[in-house]
Parts: sequence; C-alpha cells; structure tokens
Amino acid sequence: MNTELIEVSPTQREIKIEIEPAEVREVYNRVSQKFAKQAQIDGFRKGFAPVDVVRMRYKEQIQSEVLQELFSPKVGEAIQEYNLQPLAEPHLHLEDAENIKVNGSQPISLRVQVEVMPEIPAPEYKDLEVVRRTRPLSDEELDAIIEERRQESATLLPVEDRKSQAGDTLIVDLEGAFVGEEESEPIRADDLEIKLGDERIEKSFTENLVGVEQDEEKEFTVSYAEDFTSPMLAGKTVNYRAKIKSIGAVELPDLDDEWATSLDEGYESLQDLRSKLRVDLEASAKDEADNRLRSELIQKLIEKHDFEVPDTLVDIQARNLLNNFAQDMAQRGMDLNNVEKDFVQMVYTQMQAQAERDVRGAMLLERVAELENVEVSGEEINEEIERMARHYRTTPEEIRASLNQQQGGEANIANSLRTRKAVEALATNAKITDGEWIDPNQPPAVAEENEAETGEAETAVEESSEDKEESKENKPKAEKKKTETKEPKKKAAKKD
Repeated sequence: MNTELIEVSPTQREIKIEIEPAEVREVYNRVSQKFAKQAQIDGFRKGFAPVDVVRMRYKEQIQSEVLQELFSPKVGEAIQEYNLQPLAEPHLHLEDAENIKVNGSQPISLRVQVEVMPEIPAPEYKDLEVVRRTRPLSDEELDAIIEERRQESATLLPVEDRKSQAGDTLIVDLEGAFVGEEESEPIRADDLEIKLGDERIEKSFTENLVGVEQDEEKEFTVSYAEDFTSPMLAGKTVNYRAKIKSIGAVELPDLDDEWATSLDEGYESLQDLRSKLRVDLEASAKDEADNRLRSELIQKLIEKHDFEVPDTLVDIQARNLLNNFAQDMAQRGMDLNNVEKDFVQMVYTQMQAQAERDVRGAMLLERVAELENVEVSGEEINEEIERMARHYRTTPEEIRASLNQQQGGEANIANSLRTRKAVEALATNAKITDGEWIDPNQPPAVAEENEAETGEAETAVEESSEDKEESKENKPKAEKKKTETKEPKKKAAKKD
C-alpha cells in the first residue's frame, strides 16, 4: 500500500491511498470463494457452482464486499501511519469509481478526508485589559425585594360573600374555541389561576371576569392583537367559557418586626432583615461583576486570536445549544416539533455563530491551561461533586451514579474544573481597573412561535410580560417559611 498525506487546511488532511493489485487479488479470491460456497445457482448443487459463474452472478455484491474488506483496515493503517486523530468519521472518495476493477488486474486508488484539531500557537493571554463595573444597590431595589418577600408570605382567603373584583385570584376551568376555525383544536385548561388586574393578564380577561361569583359560568370573546405573544393566538378571535371554581382575596402581612421574625430565617427585626439583605445583594452584585469580567476576558482572548475551527465541533456545539433552546421552550409550553422548519433552521443558523465562538474559546482556554500547567486533583473533583450535591439537594453518591451513566463521567467534572482554572489564570494575569457602572444592553428574547394546549391557555390570558418581570433566579433569597393558605387546592396558571 502506497500513501501520501496532503495538508488541505489547518483542520483538514487528505490521505491518498493506492492499494496494490496483489492485495486486491487476494481479497477478491477470498470473497469469491465465500460466495461460491453459499451460492444457489440453477443447474448446480449448492456450493458446487464454478467460481467464474458465481463471480458473474454476484458481481456487484462481491465488488461491494471486496471494497469494504480492503478499505476499513487500509484507512485505519494510513491514519495511524500519520498519527492523525480524526474528529469525525473519515470521508472516502474512490478514484474512477465507474471503471474500477476488483479482480486484482489493477491497483485501486482512493482519497480519505480527515478532520483534525488545528495546531494553535501559544496564545497571548497575559495583560488583557478589562474594567470591572459593579452594579450599585439602590434603596428602591432593596424595598422591592422586601415587598416581594412580603407577597410570598401572603395568604389567599376564600371569598364567599361578594362578587369578584380587581386584585382577586380566580381558579377557573377554561375552554376556548377559535372563531371561524372549526377544524382547530380547542383551548382547554383546568384549575387555571387568573389574578384580576395583574399587568401580565390579558385585559379582556379582567374586564369579563370582574363581578362573577363562585360556580358561575361566564362566556366572553377575546380578539387578540396581531403582535400578541403567542403566534397561535395573534390576530385570532376566541370564544371562551370559564367556570369559576373559587374566588380568593390576597391578605398581606404587616411590614413590621413580627413579620420579619416569622420568616424563621434568623432575622431579629425588620431592620435586621434589611441589613442582611443589603449585604447579600452587595455580594451578589460583586459576583455578577466578576462573572461579567471573566466573560469579557474570554471574549477579548477570542477576538485576539483568529484561527480555523473544526466544523465538526461547531456542529456538535450548535446542536447542543439548539437542544438547550428546545428544552427551555418546552418548559414554556412550546414544542419545536410543532413549529415551521424554517424557524428551527433560522435558530440553528444563529446558534452556529455562537457555537463557533464557544469552540474557539474552549480551544484557547485549553492552551492556557497547558501553559499554566493546570492540574485537577481527585480531591478537587470530590469537592465539586459535594458542591453539586448541596446545590441539587441530593447526595454525592447519587451525583456519582448519575455521572457514571453519562459519557465522560467524572472526566467531565475534571474538564470543567480545568477550564475554570484557566479562566482564573486569565483574571490573575489581566490588568483590571474599577469603573463606573454601565447598564449592559440586554439581548432580544427569541419570540415563541407556538404554544401547547395548557401552555397555550396560560399564554392566552397573559399579556406579553417577559420584559416586564426581571428574573428572580440571581436575587439572594433565604429559604422562606411556607405559609399555610385557607383557600381550596389550586394550581399555578402562569409560566415563569
């Protein structure tokens, strides 16, 4: 076998392989004999037909098996010969495929395309200049968080002696039929929670459900705006029937020392709660600033180094991002399997740009880790598993069992810690200055294209409110005491 290696690009190699006639003839004879032993041909007993007859009858099958037996080991030998580490299955191209002969009368030539990791020069990662900007804490923000805690301590008392009014919370069974679209699936949701007057609730629901009583059924029609949050409802008219199962009024606790101590979180007074929340918020703001700083350092590192990134790794990362997006949409009641393919393709195309940056950053950070002689000990892996167990409120043993079921297992933990240390090395070697706070621009949210039955019903009664309510996830908040409600069983109607 004769081979030649060609460097097509930093990530692409091509191996030219020529298999000599004698090697081809040996495999051809062996495969022909195998077919002859099994062949059932008219006029001959099974296994006794002449080899030449068998070769004519099973020409295409014999050729296919000969090529398969030749290529698999020869390609593997050539890849090992040049010490290549393919990132994906090699692509084979047979020379002059239409006129190929597998009887050993001539050599067989093929080209093998192999994608590999590029050689990355030592990156310039020291003395990167960044500005740390820490978000200041205002009294208004602190007051808003305390009020949020107070709302969480509220009780919902059943209303029996009056009709519903703004501010009440209704539990309803809802049915909706699209006007002029008899073939469309109706909207249905049981135990749907609707807070009358809430800015997130479609105004028509508040207007029609103020003044109702428990066990009453109310019919009304809602015409949705062309730019409504859910494309399945935008521009549509729906006839609704709502059965009122219960009416509840919210009762808030007084904002005083008694309420603060009742939270059972160690607060001695309302002032003590304010002081400790302020400390938590300031620590959170510092963590946010450090995270932004690290992200900016990684971005500067990426911008500083331009090199070819393997398409295979970009495609894998893009698919990971798309899967994460699909899971996020599923939690909001939207199934990507039910939306137009053009929308999914558009999202995937957007993901590819981010995926390329992610892969480039990961490759650069790995080189930084090598230059910094980063190592991860078994003790550090154990500590990370214990931290994960605390975060997910489970045991280290359960975390390990879960890792063992995943490809990579604990090696993924080690890689994550190695990357984290590489990022810390960037920060340690950077030139960091402190500057005034500048509110960063928020990226536009990707519009939801569809809603699934109950999720659709929930969206149907809510206005477009994602931009109105800031995520609570990063706000410091101690575990709160559960408050017993006096209202019948209910379900949450809103999606986060």
